[in-house]
Amino acid sequence: MGILDYETGYIYCEEHDKYDAEVFLQFLKNTLSKYPTGKIVMVLDNARIHHAKLIQPFLEENSDRLTLMFLPPYSPNLNLIEGLWGWLKSNVINNSFFSKIDEIRTAVDSFLDSIAKAPQQIIDRLCIKL
Repeated sequence: MGILDYETGYIYCEEHDKYDAEVFLQFLKNTLSKYPTGKIVMVLDNARIHHAKLIQPFLEENSDRLTLMFLPPYSPNLNLIEGLWGWLKSNVINNSFFSKIDEIRTAVDSFLDSIAKAPQQIIDRLCIKL
């Protein structure tokens, strides 16, 4: 799960063993910590965890800083982070064999670290269609 700041090219990702409402709630809290000031508009797909009752009180408490905006169903082409996941898959996963899950994690982390050093490249590749 991750965020892509289309203005700066900043990427923040978290890996979890499971993705449920509790994990998403913590992700929202972590996002607010990463951006301690200003208003955040987070563009999301319609996954169930994004609409969970568990997160509603948090969203109400933080409505001055955090707004969730949901994309229409079946529109991954509008979700910039999907472009990042596709880029990652084509550069790390496709046509590669990993004998251990830790090898995949290392390769993914290496890719994310390398592109994080070039935020303008991220903007040019993923955000130019805006």
